[in-house]
Amino acid sequence: MPMLRSIASISHPQPVVDGAGVHIKRMFGFGKENLFDPFLLLDNFGGDKPEEYLAGFPWHPHRGIETITYMLEGDVEHGDSIGNQGWIHPGDVQWMTAGSGIIHQEMPKGNAEGRMSGFQLWANLPSSEKMMEPRYRDIRSQDIPIVEIPQGMIRIICGSVGNTSGPVQDIVISPEYLDVTLHPNQQWSHPTTPGHTVFVLLFRGGARFSEETDILQAGEGLIVRLSDGEQVVITSGGNGARFLLISGKPLKEPVAWGGPIVMNTRDELQTAFTELRLGTFIKPNSPARQG
Repeated sequence: MPMLRSIASISHPQPVVDGAGVHIKRMFGFGKENLFDPFLLLDNFGGDKPEEYLAGFPWHPHRGIETITYMLEGDVEHGDSIGNQGWIHPGDVQWMTAGSGIIHQEMPKGNAEGRMSGFQLWANLPSSEKMMEPRYRDIRSQDIPIVEIPQGMIRIICGSVGNTSGPVQDIVISPEYLDVTLHPNQQWSHPTTPGHTVFVLLFRGGARFSEETDILQAGEGLIVRLSDGEQVVITSGGNGARFLLISGKPLKEPVAWGGPIVMNTRDELQTAFTELRLGTFIKPNSPARQG
């Protein structure tokens, strides 16, 4: 029998205001980077009050990380300081590798009913890739495979379910990012790589993990970090469940974190902010490209 992953910790979102006044449910962030290594931060953003999200995230820098934005409702218009621009629509994913440096903005728009919702995950880059060439991977909803299973359905952003793999590949942390919907009172199991960090963001309905807990209700969102193991078993409650299952290979490197920039040492962090001040942050030989 494969070794089942059990619950290592359960955490609830913290309300924060970020950007130019966007109300966010922060699922985890600064101070949790060792627990969730190689992941740094996960935000659940949106709502039905445009005044709480329309100000968006004006021009700001990133270096040393990847940001993964997944939209459920509404849209995000994005652009950067070297001319890239576009939209992220419902069901789309943008996997942005900041690498050596990007200055960009993200401006959310609600749908016809004024609703907007999505997730942004930050993944760390190893020291060997911190200064890699920046790039974008824009994945349209229709390019994300959906696997129908007896218990429900799975959208595969990256990783694999059976013989079906997601469109995002060749990422150094070997991530898996699944959007799973389970019908009521269904049990689903999925193999996981031993040694990898695995967590679940439960955002609709309720679920039990392994056989050790009662049904946990999503409420405003719930992060369930799982112990090491070879398999995860999740059982939905009477109202079904929808959750993100995310995993990745830990980097086990030192983290020096200063706002939107994450390096390995304080000196590297200071260099990044000095370059911002001097106007040399964007490297001329490494423009952000579409991937």
